[in-house]
Amino acid sequence: MRPQANNIPSVIQPRSEADRVLDRGFIWLTRLFALAIAFILLWIAFQVTSSAIPAILAFGPGFLFQSAWNPVTSQYGVLPQVYGTIVSALIALLLAVPIGVGTAVLLSENFLPSAIRTVLVFLVELLAAIPSVVYGLWGIFVVIPILRPIGGWLNSTFGWLPIFSTPLTGPGMLPAGIILTIMILPIITAISRDALISLPPDLRQAAVGLGATRWETIFQVLVPSAFSGIVGAVMLALGRAMGETMAVTMLIGNSNNVNLSILAPANTISSLLANQFAEASGLQVSALMYAALILFLLTLLVNILAELVVRRVKRL
Repeated sequence: MRPQANNIPSVIQPRSEADRVLDRGFIWLTRLFALAIAFILLWIAFQVTSSAIPAILAFGPGFLFQSAWNPVTSQYGVLPQVYGTIVSALIALLLAVPIGVGTAVLLSENFLPSAIRTVLVFLVELLAAIPSVVYGLWGIFVVIPILRPIGGWLNSTFGWLPIFSTPLTGPGMLPAGIILTIMILPIITAISRDALISLPPDLRQAAVGLGATRWETIFQVLVPSAFSGIVGAVMLALGRAMGETMAVTMLIGNSNNVNLSILAPANTISSLLANQFAEASGLQVSALMYAALILFLLTLLVNILAELVVRRVKRL
């Protein structure tokens, strides 16, 4: 006769009614929280849209394609701000994605001792805790003086290119993009690292067993397997970059002109709101809320696109 294993109950005890009630209560509580989030989102959208209706009726879709912003003559358009919002965010992504993903690979593999990796992970996450106004001040007193001779060299050497057609004399698109790069690095690095360390160890062992080198395993097996998480991190960082206000306001120059040069001053929707909302009145308030609605829709579109991309990648 086979002896019965110790500490293993021979009969599974049925769950009590109290446990079932707690389970149902927890399910309904989480549903309530999810609905509350959706309600808050819809409430914000309703409030912004209702405040923007006078400007929507007055300017229509042409508001997106006009460059003038003159409260005296009641002429409003957000083309320079939309352009600056998108370009500054793209500059930040162009610089932050390779740095963030590379740092995530470094912190998820055994390139460094565990104690050093722990300190580096803490330092990367600490970047997210620095207030944006501190980033702005650091950008004014440190980043712009460093970039000024670099911008002059780019203008004198590659001035025939539209993106370097003006010299960097102070605040501009490039300093704002570099500060945004630093601000979104924690998002890309942390989420990408979580995606990499959550992969099954069997993937690495199978690749090594088939003769792959360490770098082949990382770039041909691990990174593609974690690609959906990395894409999600990048899209979330894009939404963060598009909505940043204070640091960008201090560094971008707040110029209501469309200029292809990344060395010239520019503007963003969030900077426009920060600069003018406190003193706005009448139709200007509605125009600012119209601009806020456009920014709301842009960030919402980025998050929807991120979800669709992640789902598509997961099916591949």
